[in-house]
Amino acid sequence: MRATWRWVHSDLRTHRGEALFAVLASAGVIASLLLAAALLGYAVSPWQRVFHQSQGSHVWLHGRDGHEGFGPAAVAPLAALDEVAAVSGPFRTAAATLDADGTRAGVALRATGARPPDTARPLLTGGRWLTADGPRDQVVLERTLARTLWAEPGETVTVTLTGRHGPTTRTLHVVGVAETAEPRYRAGQGDGVGWLLPETLDRLDPAATGQSVGLRLKDADDTDYAVQRAVTLLGAERIDHVTTWQRAKADLGGDDRLLGQIFAAFGLAALLAAAVAVAGAVRARIRGQAGDIAVLKAVGFTPGQVIRGFLLQHLGFAVAGAALGTAATLACGRWIPGRVGAAVALWPRLPGHRAAVTGVPLAAVLLIAAATALAAWRAGRVPPVPAARQAHPAARPLSAFGRRALGRRLSPVLVLGWRSAFTAPGRARALGATARLALPIALMTVALVAWSTLGQFRTDPARVGRAAALTVRTGEPRPAAATAAVLEAVPDVADAVPGAEFPALVPGQTATITLRGLGTADDPYPHTIAEGRAPAGPDEAVAGQGLLDLLDVRVGEWVRMTVGGRPQILHLVGRSIEPDHGGRVVSTTLDTLRDGAPGLRPAFHALVLRPGADPRRTAAAVAAATDGDAEVRATADPAGAEDAPRGVLAALAAVLALIALVELLTLIGTGVRDRARDLLALRAIGLTPRQIGAVVVTSAALTALAAAVLGTALGAALGHRLVDAEAAATGLGAGVARLPAPLLLGALMLAATATAALAALAPAVRTARHRLADSPGETF
Repeated sequence: MRATWRWVHSDLRTHRGEALFAVLASAGVIASLLLAAALLGYAVSPWQRVFHQSQGSHVWLHGRDGHEGFGPAAVAPLAALDEVAAVSGPFRTAAATLDADGTRAGVALRATGARPPDTARPLLTGGRWLTADGPRDQVVLERTLARTLWAEPGETVTVTLTGRHGPTTRTLHVVGVAETAEPRYRAGQGDGVGWLLPETLDRLDPAATGQSVGLRLKDADDTDYAVQRAVTLLGAERIDHVTTWQRAKADLGGDDRLLGQIFAAFGLAALLAAAVAVAGAVRARIRGQAGDIAVLKAVGFTPGQVIRGFLLQHLGFAVAGAALGTAATLACGRWIPGRVGAAVALWPRLPGHRAAVTGVPLAAVLLIAAATALAAWRAGRVPPVPAARQAHPAARPLSAFGRRALGRRLSPVLVLGWRSAFTAPGRARALGATARLALPIALMTVALVAWSTLGQFRTDPARVGRAAALTVRTGEPRPAAATAAVLEAVPDVADAVPGAEFPALVPGQTATITLRGLGTADDPYPHTIAEGRAPAGPDEAVAGQGLLDLLDVRVGEWVRMTVGGRPQILHLVGRSIEPDHGGRVVSTTLDTLRDGAPGLRPAFHALVLRPGADPRRTAAAVAAATDGDAEVRATADPAGAEDAPRGVLAALAAVLALIALVELLTLIGTGVRDRARDLLALRAIGLTPRQIGAVVVTSAALTALAAAVLGTALGAALGHRLVDAEAAATGLGAGVARLPAPLLLGALMLAATATAALAALAPAVRTARHRLADSPGETF
């Protein structure tokens, strides 16, 4: 064992550059994987992120104001409860309705100070917080509420509420948009939140006000018990309703299953690619020391000692790299500009942080150890000195194709570079190197597929089940034909499709689904059909993937459900892309529903806009055309309408690019070393140093080009199948995946090729200037 340690120490002193590269490569890959894990947690745990950043409240108690409710004096004892860590409020509240260009939404106006509260602090995403200066009546809107109203900082909204002397209408100036860990705004399911100064609420003079108080608990598991104690302390008669963190988390994170599953698959694939890259560097270093191994065996080292020596050496590199990468990420990651730094700073407060910090480096070290063990076993089989010349791969003769190319006066640099990339020293080794480099490029292509798929939720919503950009509900009942005529007269409206929606029970009454009636035989709704066809005849319908999975049926079968106590039997003629309700939606025509309910009237109209139309301007035009009697709502975005997931995908692509660079540097260094004798022969036959350097650059560029073509082709096919499979698993349904633009894929291949050429410049210059020696000790 002592001899093994002495050899390891001597080898490290002799090959310091290679040892440093191995440690830094491992550290860079581990750091990249940890950054990717932080980004994944940041993207797929939106509620956790907002909750920890805002010091959110686990429980919100909402009650009445005055002697029938609770005030500051009644709330004070809550802070003394053992389960309570902090109290936010109480805040005076008032229920109102906001209107912006015809779009209406319910809001709970909450009076707060010019300084945001320390607990349950709203996180500004745009604009600024409330101040005593500036516009007189200021409001900060919750993000989903602002998005529903298309309200941005600097704009105005109209608030309407019941005042002490009748209805009160006033104009509020939107100065900021914030997000909070409370339940998000959903039309018809809960009001949004708007923060304003107490004097602004006083000027509105609401007829009835309420009180809201938030409780941040020491342990989230004590939520139910803490609610019981708080309600008992305040008095159940003073509490209108209670909201807990579980509801807020389910509300804010319920649409992220697709993103979460895609990102989890990315994490595992990135770990595999990183292990392959580092293991390739280890194998290349061991193969480059074949001559030294032969000498060791000649002086008496046994195969076991050689194997132990390499295992100790490279496991030490891997552990040192993992420790360095982990320490650098945790210490310096928060200072990285942009979303990456924010994700690392928040990461320690997210669930799974310790498991990721421990598990990712450990898994990478174990995978590297497995690859090192195989390479070390091969090192133990290297023959002693008399066969040391076999450490250099035997040069392959120039192929007939290469000789014909030279005979046609094709550039010798291109011909020899092609030979160096794909035939010498061996086709199997060259194909293996190309495949290893193609792996991270394929994963980058998968990331681009996911990027393009998320982008179409905004750029091409009709392709993902959002043919109608707006939904209009009129206050006064009027004939459907008259309403449709008024709506279709708006310039940017292509079609106004009548519709109705009902909850329905599946057979056995074990689950609730959504039954929609959209369009008529004369005015059909443009469903996004992924399989089969759209409904056209009586009792025909299309269903989402979630409903097909729930009932275990396929397109072409008949399904039975109960709607309002009466049975409804429908023939499924197609599968549509359904982003709502987890895909548990069945859609038919209003004509079919009227067969069982002749007096059925449309509850809303779905507006299909003309290409290029602005939904916000169209909503304002619809409000003007209906004299303000219509409630206009934008359809929800199943991707969350946020750029965070796409930003995370961009960061993951950067991580994969770093892994590809490690593999590329290993490939170039190995290629130069393995082709030492070929380069010697090239100089002997008259090639200039510049031509020899050009051969090295050409070989690297051609290898990268082949890997890029292979990686993009495989990544596009894999990404399409992966996104569709995950969409089907979440109920959205397969058929939403979108391939990147050919120009973008071409840019990826060009970038990979150019990077390889640039990375090979320095080794090419050193090779051209190096005086090669045809000796057994030449190992490069």
